[in-house]
Amino acid sequence: MAKKILAVDDKPELRTLLKSYLTQEGFDVVTASNGQEALFVARHEKPDLIILDLMMPEMSGYDFMRSYSREAETPIIILTARLEENDKVLGLELGADDYVTKPFSPRELTARVRAVLRRIEKQGSSNDLLRAGSLTLDRAGRVIQVGDQTVDLTPSEFDLLATLMAAPGRVFSRLELLDRLQGAAYEGYERTIDVHIRNLRAKIEPDSSNPRYIETVYGVGYRFAMHH
Repeated sequence: MAKKILAVDDKPELRTLLKSYLTQEGFDVVTASNGQEALFVARHEKPDLIILDLMMPEMSGYDFMRSYSREAETPIIILTARLEENDKVLGLELGADDYVTKPFSPRELTARVRAVLRRIEKQGSSNDLLRAGSLTLDRAGRVIQVGDQTVDLTPSEFDLLATLMAAPGRVFSRLELLDRLQGAAYEGYERTIDVHIRNLRAKIEPDSSNPRYIETVYGVGYRFAMHH
């Protein structure tokens, strides 16, 4: 799957250059001419990375970043025409991942794009996939597999399992687990946790009467077993 890049610049010739060069490099490219349009395009196209000019009429790159960073964690490379440090600093503080100063060579920009995407992928793969025994939990895609079978969990069951799996060996009290499920649509009774755990075990344990993944710590709560 080609990675999708949104290139945002108010100059048509620069947009054309970015689009043709990055398309040649195997990326799928969409463009926008200002921050306002970029918000619209980004929401629809869900790009993997955004190349963003800071100085634009209608809505600046800064304002775009302020709005969009609340909605998505898309990596951003800023284009800055000025060498002023405060531009870069402000851009990076607002959450940009890298910057390229104009005039830039398309080759340098492509190298930066690839580097940022690689870094993001590395982070994603280590944190989003949790594995233990025959269980694989994908936090990003919210999918759990037992062996090669995908198992359907409710959102609460999923969040519970993700919490326990991310810290094997750590004992969580029922209250702590309830706390992690904030926003779940039920009254906060500690015993609801027991019900969720029972349902979870029925779905993921080879033998739910003798659990090997989710252990009960009597008088305290639950923990995910250490698997070596």
